[in-house]
Formats: sequence, structure tokens, C-alpha cells
Amino acid sequence: MAKSSGGTGTVIIKKYANRRLYNTETSSYITLEHLALMTREGRDFKVIDAKSEDDITHNVLTQIIMEEENRGQTMLPVSFLRQLIALYGDSMQSMVPQYLEASMDAFRRNQTQFRSAMEGAFTGGPFAEIAKRNLEMFEAAASAFKLKAGEGGGDAAAPASAGSPAADRDEELATLKAQLAGLQSQIEKLVR
Repeated sequence: MAKSSGGTGTVIIKKYANRRLYNTETSSYITLEHLALMTREGRDFKVIDAKSEDDITHNVLTQIIMEEENRGQTMLPVSFLRQLIALYGDSMQSMVPQYLEASMDAFRRNQTQFRSAMEGAFTGGPFAEIAKRNLEMFEAAASAFKLKAGEGGGDAAAPASAGSPAADRDEELATLKAQLAGLQSQIEKLVR
């Protein structure tokens, strides 16, 4: 059981008494961060105790969660943790793992559908044109700010004369404001 079952199969990770983790697929020592990355990438792995050959994957995954939570990446609300702890020893305890797994699967499916819907909304339909205009306005505003920041030594209180860069900026800002007002009215029509 010291080998992995192939490049695409379950990777065997050995955990030694000195807490070091050894990836049998790559023949190298790794960290918990590597295991977290493998999890995010969808790689299947099994962590075994090098001495007893017990499966300790659950403990290691729990340790990864605890480290993420301690880093400030809190995802588990205190109320959820309290409810989870309260279920230990409860008659419903045996149903909790299946329920949580089904809930996470449903969440993952919904997340995928939401991403697809958002991508579709911006590639076609009424929101595509709005998104395109918003991007154009943002780029125009950013270039106007770059021009203003790039100019130096000018008197900010000096009046703008026709054809001057300041007058051009004022005209461009007025155009952007009008476009923004037009987009706002379009959004209000869509909401109604």
C-alpha cells in the first residue's frame, strides 16, 4: 500500500511520527498546504499513518480546515459549529454526514449553474450591452483620471478655456454622467 494507484487515481500520502507528509506519487515530502491545493484541484488522496497503516485522511482534512480557520479564512460560523457539536451523541448523528455531503453537492451544483448563468448573461442578451457600456465608461473614466494625474504644475483653480485639456475633460465627464444616467434609467426599467 506504499504506492499510489496511478497518476489519476488516489494518491497515497504517508504521515510519519515526526508529522512529515510523504507523497508516494511524487516521492517527495509535502505540507498541509500542498494537500489543501490538491483538494482544491480535485485530486483524490488518502493519508495513512506510516507505522500503523491506519487511514487518517479524516483527521488530516480536519486539521487543514482548522488551519484555514485560524488563518482568518473563517467559513464556519460559530452558530453552525455549536449546532454540529450538539449533534454528537444525538440520535440523528448518523444522518448528519450524509446530509452535509448532499448539501455540499447541491451547493457545488448551484455554484456551477450560477457561474454559467452569469457568464451567459454577459455574453448575450440585454445585460451584455449594459456590461459593455459600463466597461467602456470605466475605461474612459480611468483614462481621464490618468490624464489628470499625468499633468503637473497646472493651476487647478484656473478656468477652462475652449479646446483646452481641462475643457475636454469637463466635456468628457459631462458625457459620462449622461451615459450613466441613461444606464440608470435602463436598469430601473428592467427592474420594473
